[in-house]
Amino acid sequence: MNGPVVVGVDGSPSGLAAVDAAAREAERRGVGLELAHALVWSWGPVPAGVAPWDPDGVRQRDRVNEALTDAEWRARKVAPELVITRDVLVGEAVSVLEREERAASLAVVGTHRVRGLRRLLLGSTAGHLSAHGSCPVLVVRGSQNGTGPVVLVDMAAARGATEFAFAEAAERGVDLVVLHHPARRSGTGSLSGLRERYPDVTVRSRPVRRRHRALAETSVGAQLVVVGVRRRNGATGVLSVQEGRAILRYSHCSVALVPSGKV
Repeated sequence: MNGPVVVGVDGSPSGLAAVDAAAREAERRGVGLELAHALVWSWGPVPAGVAPWDPDGVRQRDRVNEALTDAEWRARKVAPELVITRDVLVGEAVSVLEREERAASLAVVGTHRVRGLRRLLLGSTAGHLSAHGSCPVLVVRGSQNGTGPVVLVDMAAARGATEFAFAEAAERGVDLVVLHHPARRSGTGSLSGLRERYPDVTVRSRPVRRRHRALAETSVGAQLVVVGVRRRNGATGVLSVQEGRAILRYSHCSVALVPSGKV
C-alpha cells in the first residue's frame, strides 16, 4: 500500500517520540506523513456564540496549533523533504485514527507512563486499531535501537506479519530473528518463498518454549518486534488482541501489530 503513515498527535513527550518514528517510517517507505489530532466534541454547556467543538475559543485553537507545529518541526528534523499534512478531526482518538488508517500504509501511536506502569496511549488504542483497522499499527516504546535486528514472533498462519517483518528487516538492513515453538521447525511454513524474495536478509531462528520470557530477552537489543494479531473472524494460529497486548507489556522496544483475517 502506498498510503501515508498516520500518527496521532497529542502534544505529549511520548506522542512526539511517535512522530519521530512515524517520520522515519514514512521516509523509508517513500510516502507522506499525516499528523492527526483528535478534537473531542464538548457536549456540555458552552457560552453563547461559541462553537461546541471549541468551547475555549482561541485558547483551544492555539493549543491544537502548537501541538501540530511542534510535531511538524520534529518530523522535519528527522526527514526534511517529507510531504506532511496536518489534520484536526472531531472525535475520540481511537475513532479518528481508525478512520484515517483506512487509506494508510501504517498507523503509529505512542505509550505513556501511568503510576509507574507502561501502558498504551489512551489505553486500548493500539489493540482496537489492530483488531478493527486495515493496516499495521506501530506502537513506539522502549529504546530506539537503530542497529539491532527485527524480531518476528512466528505464528504459522500469520503470513502478513511474516511478510511485514521481512520487508522491515530488508529496509533497515538488519537480521531477522524468528522466535518459534520447537515443534514448528523454525517456522518454515510461514517463511516459505520469502527467503528468495529477500535474499539479503539473514534469518536467525530461535526455538523457544517460554515466549514472553524469550521476547523480553531478545527485544533488549532489537529495534522492532513484529507480531500477527487476529481480527474478527481471522484465521486460527494468529495471536489474539489480548496476547498482542501481553507482548507489548514484555517487549523492550517498539512493536508492530499486523492484522490478519477479515474485518
